[in-house]
Amino acid sequence: MKLVKAKLAERIQRTSSVESFRFIPAEKIEFIPGQFLQVIFDETNRDNRELNKYLSFSSSPTKEYIEATKRLSDSQFSQKLKNLKIGDEVLLKAPLGNCVYKDEYKKIGFLIGGIGITPIISILEYIIDKKLNTDVLLLYSNKTEQDIAFRKELDHWKSINSNIKVFYTLTERKPTDKNCISGRINRDLFIEKVKDVDERIFFIFGPPKMVEAMKDLCLEIGCDKENIKSESFIGY
Repeated sequence: MKLVKAKLAERIQRTSSVESFRFIPAEKIEFIPGQFLQVIFDETNRDNRELNKYLSFSSSPTKEYIEATKRLSDSQFSQKLKNLKIGDEVLLKAPLGNCVYKDEYKKIGFLIGGIGITPIISILEYIIDKKLNTDVLLLYSNKTEQDIAFRKELDHWKSINSNIKVFYTLTERKPTDKNCISGRINRDLFIEKVKDVDERIFFIFGPPKMVEAMKDLCLEIGCDKENIKSESFIGY
């Protein structure tokens, strides 16, 4: 694990409330797709504690920059992030986390809710950049079409790699796009889309309740407990 200074190089708006921040670190940070980092500001929060937040890498280790993505809120950390200007400096503590992708995985499944997509972007970008033959199936749930972060990237990757299949589900509005499915990720959808449960490693990222529900669903349908990797995104 390293503590490295990094300068903001680029900001990318993913949705109306989700933004990516690309940093150039003073020295290379080695990490595995699926891991996360700690972004630290040189000031304290309202409780006189260090102002920091854990965020997933949303860039591949193959890139020169480090990208972290956050759903911005009214929190002190979010406001500080919002006010960052190109060239501003932060501290990055990384890598952290053990919920990672390994090159030897032949088939993987992602059950993702909302901003839980961030580590999946790191994994998929890595698979694309390294030209790996991993078979990927992603079920990605959001409230509305406008809430789908990284849709442009996901649609592009599945168009250039037949091993990548992406299905969007919407929980609050009826889809106008034929590529989106109405409702939550449930047993019927899971069985319809996942025909090889016992052959896949499953990654589950999202809000705590969604993560627990998806873990239960995987076990109910017959997934081996050892093949389920999960991480809850709290206060994100």
